[in-house]
Amino acid sequence: MILVADCGSTKIDWCLLNNGKVEKQVFTLGMNAVMLTEEEMRRRIADELAPEMDGYPVEEVYFYGAGCISPEVCSNVARAIGANLPDAKTIEVHTDLLAAARALCGRSAGIACILGTGSNSCFYDGDVIVDNVSPLGYILGDEGSGAVLGKIFLGDVLKKQLPADLCEKFLKEYDLDRMEIIRRVYKEPQGNRFLASVTPFLLANIDRPEIHALVLNAFKAFFIRNITQYPSYANYEVNFIGSIAYYYRPVLEEAAKACGCRVGTIIKSPMEGLIKFHTA
Repeated sequence: MILVADCGSTKIDWCLLNNGKVEKQVFTLGMNAVMLTEEEMRRRIADELAPEMDGYPVEEVYFYGAGCISPEVCSNVARAIGANLPDAKTIEVHTDLLAAARALCGRSAGIACILGTGSNSCFYDGDVIVDNVSPLGYILGDEGSGAVLGKIFLGDVLKKQLPADLCEKFLKEYDLDRMEIIRRVYKEPQGNRFLASVTPFLLANIDRPEIHALVLNAFKAFFIRNITQYPSYANYEVNFIGSIAYYYRPVLEEAAKACGCRVGTIIKSPMEGLIKFHTA
């Protein structure tokens, strides 16, 4: 049996495959491999996953996760899994970006992107990632992401760059004021998640010219500063995983066209594509 895992900071989606079909699906608490020790990960897997796999001979494990960015971190994750699944002869640990590439492109070459709370992109040869423009995070990069959309919007609200009625509507709907916004961004952990949490307001008001322009320009920046850096980008469609790409597709396609790019497949999460990749 094959176990495929899509790991985020909030949850891990474990999908057990038997002869190409889903045998069992389990959800456990998410984890960032950079933030946890091998022992902490081992205990979590022992408590949350191992009991669910009792009686299932797992022979192969393919784990994709945020934070799996170095050989050392990947080795820690692999050992933590192996300690709990002793029958597994193959354990591979990869980045969430490779999960996106394999889910979107399968075994064909292409451009794969993540556009959710953060953003990332790569050129994929059908097996591995061969080129990646560094996303740099929401302070220096992450163009088009939920965090950056929220950062631009909140800055415009507080600096009164948007119509007064729109600003008042937002502040009332989210029960926020200037000091609370500043506190949430600068004083609390994971400010990027707070910034991204305001994007439903942008989507609900996307017909307002000011909001449409804000989102459109953020997406254009994503294509210009990331996708057009790949030498052969014009020969490929640009494929996306993530809630921002999924819900804002019309504006994303508008931005792509303006930048000489073509949008291809857009899906919210990679698991369905990963199942196809690992059972084909």
